[in-house]
Amino acid sequence: MADQNSREADAGATDDDRTTRGHAGEAIVDTRNWPGYICIGVALVSVGLTLTAAGYGFTGWVWIGAIAAPVLLVAGVALVLLERKRVKALEGKSLTDPAGH
Repeated sequence: MADQNSREADAGATDDDRTTRGHAGEAIVDTRNWPGYICIGVALVSVGLTLTAAGYGFTGWVWIGAIAAPVLLVAGVALVLLERKRVKALEGKSLTDPAGH
């Protein structure tokens, strides 16, 4: 019984034995990064679709994709960096502080 209670208490604890990184698994746990990751993913898909449209000669779609891909990429990177800056600020660190990773 006591063993089971200790396992339940340790379920939310950080696994320091198997990782040395301070934010291991942060991308999964902290869902505020997800919109940035989605924007980056859509930007990459947009690049592929733009190249396909260019290959088939659809110039209208090429212009749309050529505008959408960089905008989505910049927005996604900005969202991820802003969230990373927020997490670092909660720790009392700057975004540019040197770290092991």
